Formats: sequence, C-alpha cells, structure tokens
Amino acid sequence: MLNAPGQSAGQPAGQPFLSGYKRDYYGGALMCLIGAGAVTQGLEYSFGSLTHMGPGFFPTCLGAILVVLGVSIAATAKRPATRPPIGENAAQEPAHPEWRGWFCILASIVAFVVLGKWGGLLPASFAVTFISAFGDRDNTWKSALVLASVITLLSVVIFWWLLQLQFPLFTWG
Repeated sequence: MLNAPGQSAGQPAGQPFLSGYKRDYYGGALMCLIGAGAVTQGLEYSFGSLTHMGPGFFPTCLGAILVVLGVSIAATAKRPATRPPIGENAAQEPAHPEWRGWFCILASIVAFVVLGKWGGLLPASFAVTFISAFGDRDNTWKSALVLASVITLLSVVIFWWLLQLQFPLFTWG
C-alpha cells in the first residue's frame, strides 16, 4: 500500500506526519533540549546571587524554566482522538504550511534589525509588530496599526524610560 507524500510507513492514512500528540511530544522535547543547552552554557559563567546576579544567572534560570515547560507540554500531550475539537474545521489541518505567517515573522525580524540600527527603537518596534501582525489572516491593516501603536508605546515606556536601555528612540545611521 502506498502512502501519501509526507507520510511514514506505519502511519494511518489521512493523518498528517506531525499530528496530535506527536507534535506535543516533539515540541516539549525541543523546548527541553534548548533549555538544557541554555543551562549548560549559563553555568560556564559566574552565577552570582539574587542580590548580585552574575552573567550566568539569567540564561541558567531561563533554561531551567524552558525545561520545566517542555516537560509539562510533553506530559500533558493527549492523543488526537481524546482532544476536544476546536472550531468548526477542527478535524481538518492545513495540508501546507502557512507561508504567509512564516514570511511575515521573518520579514519583521529583518525590519527590526535594519530599523533598529538605522532608525532607532521607535520605528523598529513599530515595524516588528505591524509586519508580524499580518501573519494572521484575520488581522486588518487597522487592527495591525492599533496593535503596533500600543506595543510601540509600551516598548518605549518599558525599555527606554523605565529600564533606560541604551537604545536611542530615533537615530539616522
């Protein structure tokens, strides 16, 4: 019996390769792997204490949190038959990747890097939010504009004003 393209030999027909609980297990394992790598790398630096944090404190703690989250995702994975359907077309997964979302996310990262270097925090944070909002097909340009404005305001208040991050609001080159 021949399988559909992208299907393994032991997989039932009509079921995508990374469907259901396999996707949760692989996602949890990937998070654990990344977290363990961050912990391993973070422990090579001075850890410090809560009052005097060293350079290894943040990556070690963040890696440990990623490991815990990865284990919890993998532990709560359920088989597709026991999952409740979400929405009207829950049984139908898209046959192809959402290229629009991938493109918008990657384009927003490039825009942040370019505008962050040659434009400053304000245009970079606006662009990263505005462009990535179009990865969701339900967003309109008005909702993306409102979202980008709010996130830009929050990033200016948090990073530039409260944390006094050395990232100019506007720069030309």
